[in-house]
Amino acid sequence: MLVVSVVSVFVGVVDINIADIINMDSEKLSLIAISRFPRTMALILAGVGMSVSGVIMQQMTQNKFVAPTTAGTLDAAKMGLLMFLILVPSAGIGLKMLFAFLFTFVASIVFLGIVRKIRHRNVVFVPIVGLMFGGILSSISTFFAVRLNIVQDTNAWMIGDFSGVLQGRYELIYLSLPAILITYIYANKFTVIGMGEDFAKNLGLNYKSVMNIGLFCVSLTVSAVVITAGVIPFLGLIVPNVVSLIFGDNLKKTLPYVALTGAIFLLISDVIGRVVIYPYEVPIGVTVSIIGAVIFLILIFKRR
Repeated sequence: MLVVSVVSVFVGVVDINIADIINMDSEKLSLIAISRFPRTMALILAGVGMSVSGVIMQQMTQNKFVAPTTAGTLDAAKMGLLMFLILVPSAGIGLKMLFAFLFTFVASIVFLGIVRKIRHRNVVFVPIVGLMFGGILSSISTFFAVRLNIVQDTNAWMIGDFSGVLQGRYELIYLSLPAILITYIYANKFTVIGMGEDFAKNLGLNYKSVMNIGLFCVSLTVSAVVITAGVIPFLGLIVPNVVSLIFGDNLKKTLPYVALTGAIFLLISDVIGRVVIYPYEVPIGVTVSIIGAVIFLILIFKRR
């Protein structure tokens, strides 16, 4: 991750090399401080946060193919931002975050309620239901966006893009750090949750409390990432599955690997997006979608 982080700082339209840093080139150092470093930090935190959120959702639903992408969580955050624009467009970033968080939290509760009602929890059927649920939320958001002539604003949220991340415009993503810390503290309890409600209760675990803590962590992280950079699909889905195939399902053991892998994957995807049509840039949402969709299909056929 350290190597890819250094590459991320030095890759871009403006050529920066080690000699510029040694010679204390003020213009290049200013570019690093204002743009390159904040972008790299935002990528690391988003990669870690979305990957860890995917792990939590998979444990809560007992399904390896459930993640913010396939549970309507990202679409709920989009709906929250839309309601913010409609109701209180002139309010500050704090209220904007609150709207996204509340809609994400409520939508996650609704999705978990739907999952409990499904009698035959086929490993592929549950995420398909989640995609349908997300599609309904997205359609409602698009309807209101069209009626109010703000489609362009809502579409911008659906494409993850870190090119606009600058100093003073990315710090909100640090809110994901407490959620990641809480997840690590409760890692063993999330592992037990993944074995089922009856099993968890027999071990004396407060099932509802742990579930609410998990929903809180996911909602906080997803809201912070969407507000900062937009939607990043598939990240919370493929990274936990790949790590699980290699290291197993003991969350306390694998969580650091999930976090590091998510950060590395997002950094590499961003670098690819910057160089593939240089000097122009492909949004990271597109890059991650292409790679993630291919890996997702491989995992589905492998699981069958």
